[in-house]
Amino acid sequence: MSFEDAAALLGASCGKDIDDNCRGVNLDPTRLKECLSRNQDVVSTQCKADYGRVFGAVQQRAAARAGVFRVCEKEAKLCGGAEKIAVLQCLASKRGVSAQCTKTITDAGYR
Repeated sequence: MSFEDAAALLGASCGKDIDDNCRGVNLDPTRLKECLSRNQDVVSTQCKADYGRVFGAVQQRAAARAGVFRVCEKEAKLCGGAEKIAVLQCLASKRGVSAQCTKTITDAGYR
């Protein structure tokens, strides 16, 4: 799930709950999740169903982005000395890239 898709789903599912219960909260992911958890007794059923999935997907994407260059370090040689983003785009289209590197590129949203 892209960051944009996550924000759109969270806004659609939890927008009213956030307005009603998290007014004044800095809306970074950690504080927003804490606010929704703290107010779960009054949060809508739809928001409860979606926010855990959204936050999990955002955490997965952030972790993949943080580690993608480490995971794909060996394969990066297949793409020469290009800049990091260009290497990831190159690796996304190359054959012979490990399954772990391919998965991490996909999880990070570069494919």
